[in-house]
Amino acid sequence: MTDSPAKGAPDVTEAAPLEWRSGFARRELQRASIWIGLAGALALVVLLVQPLLIIFAGLVFAAVLDGGVRLLGRVLPIGRGWRLLIICLLAVAFLLGTFYLTGVEVTQQVTQLRSTLEGQADKVTGWLNRQGIMPGASDVSGLARQAMGSIGRITSWVGTAVGALTTFFMILVIGLFVAMDPRIYQRGLEWMVPRANRAEFRLVLERVGRVLRRLLAGRLLGMLVEGVLTGVALMIGGVPMAMILGILTGLLAFIPNIGAFISGALMIAVGFSSGVDTGLWAIGTYVIVQTFDGYVLLPIVAKKTVDLPPALTLGAQIMAGALFGILGLALADPMTAAIKTALERSSEREDERDGSAGSGDPVE
Repeated sequence: MTDSPAKGAPDVTEAAPLEWRSGFARRELQRASIWIGLAGALALVVLLVQPLLIIFAGLVFAAVLDGGVRLLGRVLPIGRGWRLLIICLLAVAFLLGTFYLTGVEVTQQVTQLRSTLEGQADKVTGWLNRQGIMPGASDVSGLARQAMGSIGRITSWVGTAVGALTTFFMILVIGLFVAMDPRIYQRGLEWMVPRANRAEFRLVLERVGRVLRRLLAGRLLGMLVEGVLTGVALMIGGVPMAMILGILTGLLAFIPNIGAFISGALMIAVGFSSGVDTGLWAIGTYVIVQTFDGYVLLPIVAKKTVDLPPALTLGAQIMAGALFGILGLALADPMTAAIKTALERSSEREDERDGSAGSGDPVE
């Protein structure tokens, strides 16, 4: 015989603490899902950091092509596809023409530059050893292993020739596809954002794209000016391998601060390999070109593009280079500019909210 329920006892109809119908269970599960999602997103970013960098590099290349297409559209009222084709053909013709005219000489100078730098490095190492400053071979090997290990395993494959060529090819392909019709990809990103925030997201994307186009246009102009001025000045001063040094200076100018230091060290080392006079001429060339770039060209370009503080740029380059290797170092400047633009828009939005809230206050 079973026990009957007590008379007058109320029936239990509310949800148990562990049931989904319970408000407490729903809130706790929502909080847990948010934290689990954040942890999963961070883990996914760490695992996919190299593909993400390659995609961002492709977007940067697309911004360069888009800037050229827009500039060409001011003089040629034709379709976007035809303008992009003209830009690509001009770039290929320039590269092939440059290689055809200077290919043999550049190849010879590259080989000569390597042997010259090795000889200069041996001289400096020998002098430091005589002074008792240079550490032993075992210490040098340990420092080299430590420096290479600081880059991280995630970027080790980029250092190989096959990885570098594959990365370069993927960047070109992504950039070309995005530059053909960037609006398609912009709409795709907007669909991933809640409907209430799409207008703001679209505005941020447009500003970031405009800033990247201007930044990269200024960077390309600086690369051209620095490369030509350095090559001509070194050629006038009789510095060996002036052409390859000018090309390297122009290419390294894409990375502010660090690129100028590396190119300066190269041209000074080559200059002193030919004599004290040419070494002093190389130092003078480096100082004059960098002074012109820093005090004349860079302020003019910064007014038309985005003004990034040098300390901020250098700090971003150090962190990106340590975390992501050479690809992160090259992309540190565009990443910093994009983040800076997004933060500026966020600050503007907060000011607009504060202003609208203040305008609604009753006047006492």
